[in-house]
Amino acid sequence: MNTTNFQNSPQAGYAAKRKAANTAIYIILAVLGVIWLFPIIWLILTSFDGETGAVTRSLIPTNWSFNNYIKLFVQYETDANGNEVQVAADAMQFPYMQWILNTLFVAVCSCVISTLLVLMVSYTFSRLRFKSRKTFLNMGLILGMFPGFMSMVAVYAIMKVLGLTNSLIGLIIVYSAGAGLGYQVAKGFFDTIPHALDEAAKIDGATRHQIFWQIILPLSKPIIVYTALTTFMGPWGDYIFVSYFMDQNPYGWTVARGLYEMIDNKENINEWFKPFCAGAVIIAIPITTLFLIMQRFYVGGMTGGAVKG
Repeated sequence: MNTTNFQNSPQAGYAAKRKAANTAIYIILAVLGVIWLFPIIWLILTSFDGETGAVTRSLIPTNWSFNNYIKLFVQYETDANGNEVQVAADAMQFPYMQWILNTLFVAVCSCVISTLLVLMVSYTFSRLRFKSRKTFLNMGLILGMFPGFMSMVAVYAIMKVLGLTNSLIGLIIVYSAGAGLGYQVAKGFFDTIPHALDEAAKIDGATRHQIFWQIILPLSKPIIVYTALTTFMGPWGDYIFVSYFMDQNPYGWTVARGLYEMIDNKENINEWFKPFCAGAVIIAIPITTLFLIMQRFYVGGMTGGAVKG
């Protein structure tokens, strides 16, 4: 084909428009990427700033130091003679390591309980046909539209009567109790699994219990990972419920509550702002790593569950 004719052809015009459109899209995505990443980069760089105070003079620290990270785990106080003495682990003003352990305990327990509840409820709605099934589906959809913190006062009153406020067990119950309402995505995934597998298993004498645990779940790794990640991330970073349920004892806090208390007043902010940034970086590492490792399953669970039930 003649080069001049191709350049003047409709195909050439379409290719030029497509290239221009792709270029514009890439530029927009690059700008958005910078906007999204800038706060994260600033947080990481500030966590290595060796200067004290909440004010940062430049984006890139002039005095690099690991002291902000060390201070989270090794804290000192001044004695009567003016000497710095290391504070015992059970007497720290901000026991960061204890916060991590509390958060991990609550997040793991809530993740396991919530994942089981979501998968069982989703399988029930996907496979069983019973009276008022549609009513329950619609009720769950409507209730899921309301944010959980709207019920905080009522939940707190119930937990106080049961004596479960100011306890990690109470937090686990709060985070896990309503997990079954998040059945929509998992139900959509189970709907894509052929019903012929259930029927073949029934012919071989399998019960519903055996079908769910031995046949359906082994085929549902993407939705299991998706559900586990979402139910783990909620308690890991939640501040609203833990700030409402826990008292002023710092050894019962999770990381979100503890980091907030670090910079909640003027007396602390100058001393603890840079360690606060370091603590935020540390707590972000596990969930980021977990998400990156499980990303393909996470995406598979989302796309597999995005079907009409």
